[in-house]
Amino acid sequence: MGGSLASALKEAGDIETEITGFSRRSETVARAKDGHLIDRAADDLASAVQVASLVIIATPVMAIREVLKGIAGHLSHGCVVTDVGSTKVKVMEWADEYLPHNVDFIGGHPMAGKETSGVDEADPNLFRGCVYCLTPAPSASPEGVQKLGIIVRSIGAKPFLIDARTHDRLVAGVSHLPMLLSAAFVSSTVSSPSWPEMAKLASRGYRDLSRLASGNPDMNRDICLSNREEIVYWIDCYIEGLKKLRSLVDENGEGLKDALVRAQEARERWLKEEGR
Repeated sequence: MGGSLASALKEAGDIETEITGFSRRSETVARAKDGHLIDRAADDLASAVQVASLVIIATPVMAIREVLKGIAGHLSHGCVVTDVGSTKVKVMEWADEYLPHNVDFIGGHPMAGKETSGVDEADPNLFRGCVYCLTPAPSASPEGVQKLGIIVRSIGAKPFLIDARTHDRLVAGVSHLPMLLSAAFVSSTVSSPSWPEMAKLASRGYRDLSRLASGNPDMNRDICLSNREEIVYWIDCYIEGLKKLRSLVDENGEGLKDALVRAQEARERWLKEEGR
């Protein structure tokens, strides 16, 4: 995600940028520099942010706390700080705890991504047309929010202001739940004694439904740890829905077609309304 953002900002013709990158893995920074994703490689967090007007934290969610703590004393007055974490309540709490009030913290979450990870997978077009959630801290200035909104638009995304709790509740259903369903689907099938034969028959349907299971395990674990209650709620909802379908299948399909038609029509409405 960080590499894709850097690449997208590089290609945003209406914004002049000098991008400094830092990672605890030196090889990651070296690859980003060699790939022209960043202009300068920093040796530590402090030097990475000292003169920055915008700081973007692109780490797994649970690592954001330590980053905020590490940069707090080195930020310029009026700097805009944001993240790309998939959950927001915990992140906003950490920002309030550690960051000085002379900087603007605006939580961010681009509703885009790929199951692959690493700077070698950077894609400048990743954000085109996507909704980009922005969650300003109470102390964030209107100017800071406006500035980040301009940057979001420059990479082709659509800013969407949303509070942290609403964000976490909604994305638990449409983003976090699908990731766990994909993982459960893969685990259920590959653990079967018949998997060697099944694997030969698995085709596009299996590939599509299993895609999210290829996501970064550290990142996905952190999503679950930072949004437990909302995710458990949606898992329970899904289990109830699956139980109803199981009953319909078990009852010789009475009412099964109606249930499938309702699901089909609901998805078609969503596709049409969203222009997907």
